[in-house]
Amino acid sequence: MVGKKISEIKVGDQASFQKTITETDVYLYAGITGDLNPAHINEISAQGSLFKGRIAHGMLTAGLISAVLGMQLPGPGTIYMGQELKFLAPVRFNDTILATVEVIEMNVEKNRIKLSTTCTNQEGVVVLSGVATVMPPK
Repeated sequence: MVGKKISEIKVGDQASFQKTITETDVYLYAGITGDLNPAHINEISAQGSLFKGRIAHGMLTAGLISAVLGMQLPGPGTIYMGQELKFLAPVRFNDTILATVEVIEMNVEKNRIKLSTTCTNQEGVVVLSGVATVMPPK
């Protein structure tokens, strides 16, 4: 399975992936990365925080962008070269996040694509935004 080559992509192309973030997802991510920040895993501690309860790791949410890039646009074989991110709102347990990418710039000679990256929750609130740079498969 191979994703789209640069010749098959145009500015404005979009793709998305949606997932509900569960408590299990957060605990698995914490275990894999070693990020055991109480904001993510300790409800009592998190209740006293700015967010008044546990939230998902920002990078767990950003990982949904990787799913879109690696599986859809451009797809399998894509090399993820860089990502600028802004975390704009918390992702809470059981939020359904829609990760969307859109091609905004192409450099055919260097085989590079820039995509806007956005994650929104079930209420339409943008929780993350940024720009990704990828190399589509040849």
